[in-house]
Amino acid sequence: MKSSLRSARRGFHGAICGSYKIPDVVNEPLLDYAPGSVERANVEASIKRMESEKWEIPCVVNGVEYKGTEMSREIPHQNKTELCKFHYASKDVILKAVDAALDAQKEWSMMPFQHRAAIWLKAADLIATKYRADILASTMLGQSKTIWQAEIDASVESIDFLRYDVKYAEQIYAQQPVSDRFTWNFSDHRPLEGFVTAISPFNFTAIGLHLPTAPALMGNTVVWKCSDAAIHSNYLILKILKEAGLPDGVINFVPADPSLYNAFVIPHRDLAGVAFTGSTATFSDIWEQVGRHINTYRGYPTLVGECGGKNFHLVHDSADIESVRCGTIRGAFEYQGQKCSATSRMYISKSKWSELKEPLAQACKDLYMGNVHKDLKTFMGAVIDERAYRKVTSYIEAAKNDPACTIVAGGGYSDKEGWFVEPTIIETTDPKCKTMREEIFGPVLTVFAYDDKDFDAMPALIDETTPYSLTGSLFCNDRAVINKVQDQLYHSVGNFYINDKSTGSIVGQQPFGGSRSSGTNDKAGSAAFLSRWTSPRSTKETMVPLRGITYPSMA
Repeated sequence: MKSSLRSARRGFHGAICGSYKIPDVVNEPLLDYAPGSVERANVEASIKRMESEKWEIPCVVNGVEYKGTEMSREIPHQNKTELCKFHYASKDVILKAVDAALDAQKEWSMMPFQHRAAIWLKAADLIATKYRADILASTMLGQSKTIWQAEIDASVESIDFLRYDVKYAEQIYAQQPVSDRFTWNFSDHRPLEGFVTAISPFNFTAIGLHLPTAPALMGNTVVWKCSDAAIHSNYLILKILKEAGLPDGVINFVPADPSLYNAFVIPHRDLAGVAFTGSTATFSDIWEQVGRHINTYRGYPTLVGECGGKNFHLVHDSADIESVRCGTIRGAFEYQGQKCSATSRMYISKSKWSELKEPLAQACKDLYMGNVHKDLKTFMGAVIDERAYRKVTSYIEAAKNDPACTIVAGGGYSDKEGWFVEPTIIETTDPKCKTMREEIFGPVLTVFAYDDKDFDAMPALIDETTPYSLTGSLFCNDRAVINKVQDQLYHSVGNFYINDKSTGSIVGQQPFGGSRSSGTNDKAGSAAFLSRWTSPRSTKETMVPLRGITYPSMA
């Protein structure tokens, strides 16, 4: 029995009588949601039902629901309308969640891999079928995503994370050392010792799913604090995982005041890892807090963080200008510029800018912004909440008062019905002005038109202007220039796009992450990310007994 468990945990066998191979994995196809389609009608029905249901969302620890301080979440594009109520965890519930995760770890980590994998694959299938319309509707209502943005995130990327992570886990478990004559060497890819906390953001439902599930798939148990602004869709994820067969205690759902949560979770002796996506400032605070307690932990915690970006489009004179126009509008303004990878600065020669300026501005003005769940033709919804609204609009006002800046398109905003900010294009003569340097996380693009002769200086300018290193794009049809710029921007981006927008990474195709102030670059959507949640043990077994002490050189 011990031998079969050891084999199962190494990923070779789940039982004595057979080995298991994960089904082939491909990216989930996108549905169209065209007018009159079945999938569109299903989403509209789910929206109508969810609007009337008014969920009350508890904390869930070891399968038990707890209520605490009652909070409210509004619909961002209908900011006078409550979507749901939810409950913040108290100190006692937070510590119960930690204890529940620690108690569940031994049994969960010893569950044979094929059974853990089966839960993940079933969850993916549930999202692809039974809950596809619901997860889209929840994301549209709670996070103000258009139906298309919800599809690429909440359904397709969530499904891809679940399926590809199973594939990657299988690959990790299959990584075994060579064995010499008379010995057998093997690696046991153990989970971390302790519990993992997952702290997830508002902007991608799929990241809310991935941060707790990636460590859990590798045998870890998790305490999950999701963003208040994504509470509706993230609670639905928890329910889907439960229906797929996830045992109680493996992922504990603990909405909480961030300062209270961090005060008791981060210094905990048994903290084994932090899976984080959010602001650079918050991740830096967590890292600093870990440092202050480094001598009190059982082991060194694994810190994985994906943070902000100040992502760019660099346009060479050989570029296809129509491709630049379309890619920049999508990159800057899809999901109201609230993607970590959103295009927020562009560098283009003055001659090409004179060609692009009016078409780009007109495209910006033509974008349809409105109520994403009532009018499915919308290209943009509202920013996520009042805090974001105040922040984004402060940058627009700063640009209006900066003599180096000119508003080319947009610049308006209103909070009368929702947190609406117009897609805004700023032209600047100062390549290091405020909106070229700082992450805004809203629908604001700043353009610097350089002298035609100065293209060669742009990569260095891009590199030194911000502390971030997340994504960037080069639009160019000169292969020698592509080769040169790719080298010049070697450490400037974690995801580099050639003749494409700076957004839109796909699981399994463009693993995502950046370095410097953009995070630890552990590449979500790859095996590298999953390996961070393991602590390998190497074992050597000698088959032939040793019969001597001296070596041949001692003769």
